[in-house]
Amino acid sequence: MSGLEYHKDIATPSRTNAILKKYHLTMKKSLGQNFLVDPNILTKMVAAAGIDENTNVIEIGPGIGALTERLAREAKKVVAFEVDKRLAPILKTELAEYDNIEIIFQDILEANVPQVIEEHFEPAERLVVAANLPYYITTPIIMNFIETDLPIDTFVMMMQKEVAQRMTAKPGTKAFGSLTIAIDYYTEAEIAFIVPKTVFVPQPNVDSAILKLQRRAEPKVKVTDEAFFFDLVRAGFNQRRKTLWNNLQSRYGKTEEIKAALTAGLEEAGIEPSKRGEALSIEQFADLANALVKYLDVQ
Repeated sequence: MSGLEYHKDIATPSRTNAILKKYHLTMKKSLGQNFLVDPNILTKMVAAAGIDENTNVIEIGPGIGALTERLAREAKKVVAFEVDKRLAPILKTELAEYDNIEIIFQDILEANVPQVIEEHFEPAERLVVAANLPYYITTPIIMNFIETDLPIDTFVMMMQKEVAQRMTAKPGTKAFGSLTIAIDYYTEAEIAFIVPKTVFVPQPNVDSAILKLQRRAEPKVKVTDEAFFFDLVRAGFNQRRKTLWNNLQSRYGKTEEIKAALTAGLEEAGIEPSKRGEALSIEQFADLANALVKYLDVQ
């Protein structure tokens, strides 16, 4: 699709405003709709994902098609999920010149994504997820994708900067939490670049960031019981101001038997009970989970 003219970009103030006026479209705050009006951001986003003619893309939330058209120019095929059916005539008309775009008007969280992948893409081809995600749905969408064994190589997503910082935080920082550990368990995460709030219409209150997630071939740490590992991580961060010891008792109980089990597990893992969850690395949580699973009845 590289032969198409770049001056037709949807992601410019004039074209975006013309489209909104033409279709009498108003933004829905409930859907977190802000439209990007700087094509350079899209160029950098596509480059961060390494999208080329051998790459297929699942896009989440195409809006009026700004990122969609840029993806279509570079990728083999784009399948986009859009929840707002009001955008159907816009996407159908404004993207009509591209023959490698498929729009599915459905909530991505309710879609049968494995079936869509099977129907639209060849098994051996590289698959990337690209998205501009509203704040309220960022975490559920990402976790839904990375926890499911889908053949997705890379995720490149625009989101609120604060959320991206939480997903890439280091132990010992305020932003570090159970979400950080879940992301780190499945993927290598990095903030590719910051997107200023000034490049959106209407302008949001905060800056955004492009988060890049590269799926790991294997989880970062080996755990005996994955479900218990994540339960332990959530327990460790349940009340951030409390010590690990207090949070673990709140989750697993305060009987003498359980206290003895917790003490044995912490000792085996070499972790001080007085530490807070945010001070532990993913490796330490894994060590603790693998130790405690032997002493606690976690069935």
